Amino acid sequence: MTTAIRKKPRYFYGKVVSNKMAKTVVVAVTRQVAHPLYGKIVRRVTKLMAHDEQNRCQVGDRVRLTPSRPLSKDKHWRVEEILQKAGEA
Repeated sequence: MTTAIRKKPRYFYGKVVSNKMAKTVVVAVTRQVAHPLYGKIVRRVTKLMAHDEQNRCQVGDRVRLTPSRPLSKDKHWRVEEILQKAGEA
């Protein structure tokens, strides 16, 4: 009898920058990396398209993304949870 080893889910946290498409939001994910030559920590921003089934996200919301099967050419993530609505402190 073998037991399947389950991988820990991979999440990205980011801010919604656009919600002008149907059931799709664009999320800016910020990460910090070391510069390859100088070693200084620099900030990099990646924009990911994510599926938002109920169109609940607004621009400025903080969200958690989880991977999904490819839903279109560019959309491979889905919004799992809205952590903070825009305008809330």
